[in-house]
Amino acid sequence: MATANWRRVIGLPALLLLAVACASPGGGGAGTVRFLGAWEGSELDAFLEVLAPFEERTGIQVIYTATRDLSGTITDALERGVPPDVAGIAGPAHIEELAAAGALRDLAPVIDLQVYKQEVAPTFIELGTVDGRLVGAFGKSTLKGLVWFNPENLQRGVPHSFDELRRMAQPELARPTREWCVGLESRESSGWPGTDWIELFLIHQAGLETYDRWVAGDLSWTSDPVRHAFESFGQIVAEDAVFGGVEGALTTNFADAGDPLFTVPPGCLLLLQGSFMPAFLEADGRQPGADFDFFPFPDIDPASTGEVIGAGDLIGLFTDDPSAGELVRYLVSAEAQQRWVSSGGALSVNQQVTQYPNELVAREAALLSGASHFRFDGSDLMPTAMNEAFWRTVLDFTADQRRLSELLSALDLVREASYGGD
Repeated sequence: MATANWRRVIGLPALLLLAVACASPGGGGAGTVRFLGAWEGSELDAFLEVLAPFEERTGIQVIYTATRDLSGTITDALERGVPPDVAGIAGPAHIEELAAAGALRDLAPVIDLQVYKQEVAPTFIELGTVDGRLVGAFGKSTLKGLVWFNPENLQRGVPHSFDELRRMAQPELARPTREWCVGLESRESSGWPGTDWIELFLIHQAGLETYDRWVAGDLSWTSDPVRHAFESFGQIVAEDAVFGGVEGALTTNFADAGDPLFTVPPGCLLLLQGSFMPAFLEADGRQPGADFDFFPFPDIDPASTGEVIGAGDLIGLFTDDPSAGELVRYLVSAEAQQRWVSSGGALSVNQQVTQYPNELVAREAALLSGASHFRFDGSDLMPTAMNEAFWRTVLDFTADQRRLSELLSALDLVREASYGGD
């Protein structure tokens, strides 16, 4: 059974009280909403800041549950007949699975659908729509494939290609400095940071059509493009290439992976991670743009210039509780979205939100809005079983790259079962 920590969000400022997970069917009751999410630490702090004016105005209290396993906890709650009122959803594929099971409420009756469609880019509306019904709305979005660095250690400008990046880093490398830092540990979802690498290599090496076929389950994992993407990732996490060696990559939590950028001498020069990473890099008073900066994942094939991969946190409504509907309506509003991004580490899919906390985050937002082609994170679009098998394979491949053929063949078996493919 999935475990969760129940927390009660009270007033302004928000106060978290640890409580026991006990609830009854039929909603959180008058004036309360039970919210299940995966946010912890700085992400949870930002969410509480978003909630504060809502609670103050409405008198509604939000009972927040932090879980390390959204999919498993939601499944468990549904089986016991005690779903949360509102929950974060693991991704568009999970949205489709929950909608097919009849677990999600149509959002049209609780939000102003016309305004939502005017303010949100069509791609994100489509990702939350199942069988013509909007059942998932984005709370915030993330840009993947950003290369973070310490300007004191890398002062050679922005590379225009991946080969140029490697040449640019080479003169700076000296023992014990490595080119990349990688952290694959993330509790129950360990391995997901490596899926970002493989998705980026695939889309930049083989193009949009190949990426789309792979995500849809129409391209085998043993195909040459997918194998090549894994092999390219293998060069990043090779024993003598990554900071801390293979063991370091496997055991370092993704949130801590950037710490060696700031040691003397630096443990690594570069870190690949999403737009949320400043929430962790700002530790010890580090300033964005001064103490750390980023550039987008460099081109590999010029034909793939301007292709961007992103993700986001979807929100779903599970009960008919009026207070829950009021909360969802608030969370998708431009007001709530502006508060969310003001804390840093988050981008908004609401095109009315234009004020970001600093120049670095504004550049992230411009990169997202200015992309020639946008694709949602591939693993998040895959069926849950496929996604989780992908995570595990990243770990197994990193531990022993000689097993690649075996591991890719095993993924094809999962593909056949998950998609009903050939």
